[in-house]
Amino acid sequence: KQGKEKDQFEVAEDLKLIYRSMTRDAAIQAFHEFKDKWSKKYPREVQSWEQDLDVLLTFMKYPTSIRSVIYTTNAIERTIKDIRKRLKTMNSLTSIEAAEKITFLTVQDLNEKWSTRKYGIFKITNIMETMIK
Repeated sequence: KQGKEKDQFEVAEDLKLIYRSMTRDAAIQAFHEFKDKWSKKYPREVQSWEQDLDVLLTFMKYPTSIRSVIYTTNAIERTIKDIRKRLKTMNSLTSIEAAEKITFLTVQDLNEKWSTRKYGIFKITNIMETMIK
């Protein structure tokens, strides 16, 4: 486990080279470099990526201006973080229903905040409309 924690930053940086590539071919080349570097230490993880590489790189067929909107999970991660934060501050919850209520209220609060916020997707509406036509 210590080895994995030690490598975590470097592995993440190497994965970024894959999904931040400008072309699919460059992403595949970056994956091969990742595979050469990490397959001995993390064979299952590399094999998993290799088996699903076509699916994982699906976003590469879209214009670069909208790719980050497709592959990012920031909103999901933020939601989970906020739910955990609110549940953690409660010393004890009396029931599952209490936890569900806190979760619901947290998501409702985030929805209200986000409903007036502009996301990157709105900046690329014209590009997406052109793609649909």
